[in-house]
Amino acid sequence: MLALATPLIVAELGWMTMGIVDTMIVGRLPDGALAISAVSIGGVMFVAAAFFGAGLFLGLDTLVSHAFGAGDLDDCHRTLANAIYLAAALTPPLMILTWMTTPLLHVVGVQPAVVALALPYLQAMLWSTFPLLLYFALRRYLQAMNLVRPVTFALVTANLINLAGNWILIFGHWGAPAMGVEGSGWATCYSRIYLALVLLGYVLYHEQRYKMGLARAPWRPDIARLKRMLALGVPSACQLLAEIGVFAAATGLIGRLDKASLASHQIALNVVSYTYMVPLGISSATAVRVGQALGRGDGEGAARAGWTGLVLGAGFMSTCAVLLWTLPRQVVRLFTPEPSVITVGASLLVVGAFFQIFDGIQVVATGALRGSGDTQTPMLTNLVCYWVVVLPLGPWFCFRGHGGAIGLWFGLSLGLILVGCVLLMAWRARVKRFASADFAEKT
Repeated sequence: MLALATPLIVAELGWMTMGIVDTMIVGRLPDGALAISAVSIGGVMFVAAAFFGAGLFLGLDTLVSHAFGAGDLDDCHRTLANAIYLAAALTPPLMILTWMTTPLLHVVGVQPAVVALALPYLQAMLWSTFPLLLYFALRRYLQAMNLVRPVTFALVTANLINLAGNWILIFGHWGAPAMGVEGSGWATCYSRIYLALVLLGYVLYHEQRYKMGLARAPWRPDIARLKRMLALGVPSACQLLAEIGVFAAATGLIGRLDKASLASHQIALNVVSYTYMVPLGISSATAVRVGQALGRGDGEGAARAGWTGLVLGAGFMSTCAVLLWTLPRQVVRLFTPEPSVITVGASLLVVGAFFQIFDGIQVVATGALRGSGDTQTPMLTNLVCYWVVVLPLGPWFCFRGHGGAIGLWFGLSLGLILVGCVLLMAWRARVKRFASADFAEKT
């Protein structure tokens, strides 16, 4: 599990580092809190739509890993071909839909100064939609076949491009115009184009060197395969949208408070998202290992892979909980020197420490269930826990209970704890099915 998960963890950390670098660098602009707030709002709006599209490719974890476990490489190649068609078809509607939601910023009461900076940043990010979707399709294909090092290389080097792009375009170095917050959006866009090109280049190189049969695969659209991909991917995408959407809603609600609260929320969200990247990498590896075991008809191996991932994810997040509890102010100072932001941000990280373990459990359990072909249970769990429990409670604690950003984070914490407990029980029930006589007959 660690052999497969470690490169994926590095890749996930590299992915998250892009957003953190954006936040850190724009935080050095003259009005750092305002710039961080704009990046927060623009980034969340892009992620909510783009990651819904990316979530549709999570079905490749199941389809490609099952086929690879069964030794059917031709089936792996056909799935990739149709995933690329799906990426191209999704790009225009996702870009249009994202831009059409921008008037909602005024409706929910986000400060006009924040909106003025957030929209150019979002517009630049929108042009990375197709490269991002293509990257997700290629990545899922490669990791399901145990080819994970190219993914790590792509993310690590893309971070260098993003860092250089931010430095050049935000502040106007090397003769470039000083674009401020908008420049950060273009730097991220260019780095995502690079990500897609690197993985595409590796797929072509691997085929040229090892003659795996990709060149002979039928590249015409396969409607039945697309339907199967969407049957698995749509619940996964809805699950992602439910999770990201509630944090997007929280960001919008905090945008009604002062700019220090919104900047603190963005910093704390970056930190807990960064710790989340490690169990997310373990989750991807768990999905692949469970899927490959089931492709071989090995129910016991699938159960062992799932429990191994859960122990690793919960163990890591326990350590993170201790660090956030004991060193919150030191962590926030890495992002900004502003005292008001440090005070609120540190309080949010203390709240975040309480849900770390449950966050690790829920994401790894989601991967294990996805590897077994169950994407509906995580979707329903996230929809109910976040949108029925968190969304009413969080704003009540924030506004009616006068808890401000801390009250909203308390509601988010309750939701994550519930999701973790429910999905852990769902995986336990799934493991019992692996040992049943019906499962043995099917495999």
